[in-house]
Amino acid sequence: MMPVSFLYAILSLGGLGLLLGLGLAVASKKFAVTIDPKIEQVLDVLPGANCGGCGYPGCSGFAEAVVGGKVLVTDCKPGGPEIAEKIAEILGVEVGDVAPEVASVHCQGGRAEAVEKCRYEGLESCAAAELIAHGSKGCQYGCLGLGDCVRGCPYEALAMSDNGLPVVLEEKCTACGLCVSACPRDIMQLIPKHAGVYLGCVSQDRAKAVKTVCTVGCIGCKLCSTPKVTPSGAITMDGNLPVIDYTVEDGLENAVTKCPTKSFVLRLRQAESDANRDRGDA
Repeated sequence: MMPVSFLYAILSLGGLGLLLGLGLAVASKKFAVTIDPKIEQVLDVLPGANCGGCGYPGCSGFAEAVVGGKVLVTDCKPGGPEIAEKIAEILGVEVGDVAPEVASVHCQGGRAEAVEKCRYEGLESCAAAELIAHGSKGCQYGCLGLGDCVRGCPYEALAMSDNGLPVVLEEKCTACGLCVSACPRDIMQLIPKHAGVYLGCVSQDRAKAVKTVCTVGCIGCKLCSTPKVTPSGAITMDGNLPVIDYTVEDGLENAVTKCPTKSFVLRLRQAESDANRDRGDA
Protein backbone atom coordinates (compact mmCIF):
# COMPACT_ATOMS: atom_id res chain seq x y z
CA MET A 1 0.00 0.00 0.00
CA MET A 2 1.32 3.48 -0.96
CA PRO A 3 2.30 5.60 2.07
CA VAL A 4 0.05 8.58 2.74
CA SER A 5 3.00 10.99 2.68
CA PHE A 6 4.05 9.77 -0.76
CA LEU A 7 0.50 10.19 -2.04
CA TYR A 8 0.39 13.75 -0.69
CA ALA A 9 3.67 14.52 -2.46
CA ILE A 10 2.33 13.28 -5.80
CA LEU A 11 -0.89 15.24 -5.40
CA SER A 12 1.04 18.38 -4.41
CA LEU A 13 3.37 18.16 -7.39
CA GLY A 14 0.48 17.44 -9.72
CA GLY A 15 -1.46 20.41 -8.39
CA LEU A 16 1.58 22.68 -8.70
CA GLY A 17 2.13 21.54 -12.26
CA LEU A 18 -1.50 22.20 -13.09
CA LEU A 19 -1.32 25.72 -11.62
CA LEU A 20 1.90 26.50 -13.49
CA GLY A 21 0.43 25.19 -16.73
CA LEU A 22 -2.67 27.34 -16.32
CA GLY A 23 -0.43 30.33 -15.56
CA LEU A 24 1.65 29.80 -18.69
CA ALA A 25 -1.48 29.42 -20.80
CA VAL A 26 -2.89 32.70 -19.50
CA ALA A 27 0.47 34.47 -19.93
CA SER A 28 0.88 33.19 -23.49
CA LYS A 29 -2.47 34.68 -24.45
CA LYS A 30 -1.96 37.93 -22.56
CA PHE A 31 1.55 38.61 -23.85
CA ALA A 32 1.18 37.03 -27.30
CA VAL A 33 2.85 38.98 -30.15
CA THR A 34 0.72 39.13 -33.26
CA ILE A 35 2.83 38.67 -36.39
CA ASP A 36 1.52 40.23 -39.57
CA PRO A 37 1.05 37.37 -42.07
CA LYS A 38 2.33 39.70 -44.80
CA ILE A 39 5.81 39.53 -43.23
CA GLU A 40 5.95 35.79 -43.90
CA GLN A 41 4.59 36.30 -47.41
CA VAL A 42 7.26 38.91 -48.20
CA LEU A 43 9.96 36.73 -46.66
CA ASP A 44 8.94 33.87 -48.93
CA VAL A 45 9.54 35.92 -52.11
CA LEU A 46 12.85 37.50 -51.04
CA PRO A 47 16.11 36.07 -52.45
CA GLY A 48 17.19 34.78 -49.03
CA ALA A 49 20.75 36.02 -49.44
CA ASN A 50 20.73 37.81 -46.06
CA CYS A 51 23.36 40.15 -47.49
CA GLY A 52 22.37 43.17 -45.39
CA GLY A 53 22.52 45.48 -48.39
CA CYS A 54 19.17 46.97 -47.39
CA GLY A 55 20.59 48.07 -44.04
CA TYR A 56 18.70 45.47 -42.01
CA PRO A 57 19.97 42.26 -40.40
CA GLY A 58 18.99 39.79 -43.07
CA CYS A 59 15.88 39.22 -45.15
CA SER A 60 13.61 38.83 -42.11
CA GLY A 61 14.59 42.31 -40.93
CA PHE A 62 13.84 43.75 -44.35
CA ALA A 63 10.48 41.93 -44.52
CA GLU A 64 9.40 43.48 -41.21
CA ALA A 65 10.64 46.90 -42.29
CA VAL A 66 8.92 46.92 -45.69
CA VAL A 67 5.62 45.71 -44.24
CA GLY A 68 5.94 48.39 -41.55
CA GLY A 69 6.45 51.06 -44.20
CA LYS A 70 10.00 51.87 -43.09
CA VAL A 71 11.60 51.06 -46.46
CA LEU A 72 10.47 50.99 -50.09
CA VAL A 73 9.52 47.80 -51.90
CA THR A 74 12.44 48.54 -54.24
CA ASP A 75 15.04 48.61 -51.46
CA CYS A 76 15.94 44.94 -51.87
CA LYS A 77 18.53 45.53 -54.59
CA PRO A 78 19.47 41.86 -55.13
CA GLY A 79 15.80 41.10 -55.78
CA GLY A 80 15.53 43.73 -58.48
CA PRO A 81 12.31 44.84 -60.21
CA GLU A 82 10.83 41.32 -60.26
CA ILE A 83 10.92 40.92 -56.47
CA ALA A 84 9.78 44.52 -56.01
CA GLU A 85 6.68 43.75 -58.09
CA LYS A 86 5.89 40.69 -55.96
CA ILE A 87 6.29 42.63 -52.71
CA ALA A 88 4.13 45.45 -54.05
CA GLU A 89 1.42 42.95 -54.95
CA ILE A 90 1.48 41.51 -51.41
CA LEU A 91 1.27 44.96 -49.84
CA GLY A 92 -1.20 46.34 -52.36
CA VAL A 93 0.99 49.27 -53.42
CA GLU A 94 2.47 50.61 -56.63
CA VAL A 95 6.11 50.00 -57.49
CA GLY A 96 6.69 52.86 -59.90
CA ASP A 97 9.49 52.92 -62.43
CA VAL A 98 12.57 51.17 -61.08
CA ALA A 99 15.76 51.31 -63.11
CA PRO A 100 18.01 48.26 -62.52
CA GLU A 101 21.41 49.30 -61.20
CA VAL A 102 24.93 47.94 -61.27
CA ALA A 103 28.09 48.70 -59.30
CA SER A 104 30.77 50.81 -60.99
CA VAL A 105 34.36 51.76 -60.16
CA HIS A 106 34.81 55.54 -60.24
CA CYS A 107 38.59 55.59 -60.39
CA GLN A 108 40.93 54.66 -63.24
CA GLY A 109 44.11 55.50 -61.39
CA GLY A 110 45.75 52.13 -61.02
CA ARG A 111 49.44 51.36 -60.62
CA ALA A 112 50.17 52.42 -64.21
CA GLU A 113 48.33 55.76 -64.02
CA ALA A 114 48.57 57.01 -60.44
CA VAL A 115 51.54 58.16 -58.38
CA GLU A 116 52.37 56.40 -55.11
CA LYS A 117 53.59 58.78 -52.41
CA CYS A 118 54.91 56.03 -50.14
CA ARG A 119 55.04 52.28 -49.60
CA TYR A 120 52.27 50.96 -47.40
CA GLU A 121 53.12 47.96 -45.23
CA GLY A 122 50.21 47.27 -42.96
CA LEU A 123 46.88 45.53 -42.71
CA GLU A 124 45.57 44.61 -46.16
CA SER A 125 42.59 46.91 -45.86
CA CYS A 126 41.63 50.17 -47.53
CA ALA A 127 39.92 51.35 -44.35
CA ALA A 128 43.08 50.69 -42.33
CA ALA A 129 45.36 52.34 -44.91
CA GLU A 130 43.10 55.41 -44.98
CA LEU A 131 43.71 55.87 -41.26
CA ILE A 132 47.49 55.90 -41.78
CA ALA A 133 48.35 59.13 -43.62
CA HIS A 134 45.45 58.44 -46.01
CA GLY A 135 47.17 55.46 -47.62
CA SER A 136 49.92 55.27 -50.20
CA LYS A 137 48.18 56.95 -53.14
CA GLY A 138 49.35 60.39 -54.17
CA CYS A 139 45.71 61.21 -54.94
CA GLN A 140 43.83 61.66 -51.68
CA TYR A 141 40.61 60.59 -53.45
CA GLY A 142 41.87 57.62 -55.50
CA CYS A 143 41.31 53.90 -55.05
CA LEU A 144 43.70 52.41 -52.51
CA GLY A 145 43.57 49.02 -54.22
CA LEU A 146 43.51 46.82 -51.11
CA GLY A 147 40.24 45.10 -51.92
CA ASP A 148 37.78 46.00 -49.17
CA CYS A 149 35.03 46.16 -51.80
CA VAL A 150 35.98 42.73 -53.15
CA ARG A 151 35.89 41.12 -49.71
CA GLY A 152 32.64 42.91 -48.89
CA CYS A 153 30.76 41.47 -51.87
CA PRO A 154 28.80 38.32 -50.91
CA TYR A 155 28.13 37.51 -54.58
CA GLU A 156 31.77 37.39 -55.76
CA ALA A 157 30.92 40.08 -58.28
CA LEU A 158 34.21 41.95 -57.82
CA ALA A 159 37.82 41.05 -58.47
CA MET A 160 41.12 42.94 -58.30
CA SER A 161 42.90 43.56 -61.60
CA ASP A 162 46.65 43.32 -62.16
CA ASN A 163 46.64 47.12 -62.25
CA GLY A 164 45.44 47.31 -58.64
CA LEU A 165 41.84 48.34 -59.32
CA PRO A 166 38.58 46.49 -58.66
CA VAL A 167 36.69 45.12 -61.65
CA VAL A 168 32.92 44.57 -61.56
CA LEU A 169 31.71 41.22 -62.92
CA GLU A 170 28.38 42.55 -64.04
CA GLU A 171 26.73 39.20 -64.65
CA LYS A 172 27.06 38.50 -60.91
CA CYS A 173 26.35 41.99 -59.56
CA THR A 174 23.02 42.43 -57.76
CA ALA A 175 23.52 46.12 -56.87
CA CYS A 176 23.21 45.29 -53.18
CA GLY A 177 25.42 48.28 -52.36
CA LEU A 178 27.73 46.51 -49.92
CA CYS A 179 30.80 47.42 -51.99
CA VAL A 180 29.69 51.05 -51.80
CA SER A 181 29.54 50.83 -48.01
CA ALA A 182 32.89 49.03 -47.80
CA CYS A 183 34.87 51.66 -49.75
CA PRO A 184 36.27 54.42 -47.49
CA ARG A 185 36.71 56.76 -50.47
CA ASP A 186 33.34 56.49 -52.26
CA ILE A 187 35.01 54.95 -55.31
CA MET A 188 32.27 52.35 -55.67
CA GLN A 189 28.91 53.68 -56.81
CA LEU A 190 25.64 52.30 -58.17
CA ILE A 191 24.53 53.56 -61.56
CA PRO A 192 21.62 52.60 -63.85
CA LYS A 193 22.32 49.53 -65.96
CA HIS A 194 21.33 51.41 -69.08
CA ALA A 195 24.12 53.95 -68.50
CA GLY A 196 26.79 53.45 -71.13
CA VAL A 197 29.16 56.07 -69.72
CA TYR A 198 30.23 57.22 -66.28
CA LEU A 199 32.99 59.42 -64.87
CA GLY A 200 35.96 57.38 -63.66
CA CYS A 201 37.16 59.94 -61.12
CA VAL A 202 36.03 61.39 -57.78
CA SER A 203 38.82 63.93 -57.21
CA GLN A 204 37.72 67.42 -56.23
CA ASP A 205 41.24 68.84 -56.67
CA ARG A 206 42.11 71.49 -59.24
CA ALA A 207 43.81 70.66 -62.53
CA LYS A 208 47.43 71.19 -61.43
CA ALA A 209 47.07 69.01 -58.35
CA VAL A 210 45.32 66.27 -60.32
CA LYS A 211 47.94 66.19 -63.09
CA THR A 212 50.78 65.70 -60.60
CA VAL A 213 49.29 62.47 -59.21
CA CYS A 214 47.26 60.86 -62.02
CA THR A 215 47.28 60.77 -65.81
CA VAL A 216 43.56 59.99 -66.17
CA GLY A 217 42.10 62.17 -63.42
CA CYS A 218 39.40 64.73 -64.18
CA ILE A 219 40.90 68.24 -64.25
CA GLY A 220 37.57 70.06 -64.01
CA CYS A 221 37.95 71.81 -67.35
CA LYS A 222 34.13 71.89 -67.79
CA LEU A 223 34.47 71.18 -71.50
CA CYS A 224 32.13 68.16 -71.30
CA SER A 225 29.36 70.23 -69.70
CA THR A 226 29.31 72.97 -72.34
CA PRO A 227 26.25 73.19 -74.65
CA LYS A 228 28.53 72.77 -77.64
CA VAL A 229 29.74 69.36 -76.45
CA THR A 230 26.63 68.17 -74.58
CA PRO A 231 23.65 70.17 -75.85
CA SER A 232 21.20 67.87 -74.05
CA GLY A 233 22.31 69.21 -70.67
CA ALA A 234 22.94 65.68 -69.40
CA ILE A 235 26.23 66.85 -67.85
CA THR A 236 26.50 69.62 -65.26
CA MET A 237 29.32 70.61 -62.92
CA ASP A 238 29.44 70.05 -59.17
CA GLY A 239 32.56 71.85 -58.05
CA ASN A 240 35.38 70.46 -60.16
CA LEU A 241 33.54 67.30 -61.20
CA PRO A 242 31.02 66.67 -63.98
CA VAL A 243 27.73 65.07 -62.91
CA ILE A 244 25.73 62.94 -65.34
CA ASP A 245 21.94 63.05 -65.33
CA TYR A 246 21.01 59.54 -66.44
CA THR A 247 17.35 60.49 -66.94
CA VAL A 248 18.37 62.52 -69.99
CA GLU A 249 18.77 60.45 -73.14
CA ASP A 250 22.24 61.12 -74.46
CA GLY A 251 24.99 58.73 -75.50
CA LEU A 252 27.59 61.31 -74.39
CA GLU A 253 29.85 60.39 -77.30
CA ASN A 254 31.09 63.98 -77.67
CA ALA A 255 31.92 64.26 -73.98
CA VAL A 256 33.90 61.03 -74.08
CA THR A 257 35.91 61.94 -77.16
CA LYS A 258 36.51 65.58 -76.18
CA CYS A 259 37.70 64.83 -72.61
CA PRO A 260 41.44 65.76 -72.61
CA THR A 261 42.32 63.27 -69.87
CA LYS A 262 40.03 60.42 -70.96
CA SER A 263 38.35 60.45 -67.56
CA PHE A 264 35.08 58.96 -68.77
CA VAL A 265 34.56 55.19 -68.75
CA LEU A 266 32.68 53.48 -71.56
CA ARG A 267 30.97 50.95 -69.32
CA LEU A 268 29.29 48.78 -71.94
CA ARG A 269 32.46 48.55 -74.00
CA GLN A 270 34.43 47.72 -70.86
CA ALA A 271 31.94 44.97 -69.96
CA GLU A 272 32.28 43.48 -73.45
CA SER A 273 36.08 43.64 -73.18
CA ASP A 274 36.01 41.86 -69.82
CA ALA A 275 33.71 39.18 -71.24
CA ASN A 276 36.01 38.65 -74.21
CA ARG A 277 39.02 38.43 -71.95
CA ASP A 278 37.31 35.79 -69.79
CA ARG A 279 36.58 33.76 -72.95
CA GLY A 280 40.14 34.17 -74.12
CA ASP A 281 39.11 36.16 -77.20
CA ALA A 282 40.85 39.39 -76.26
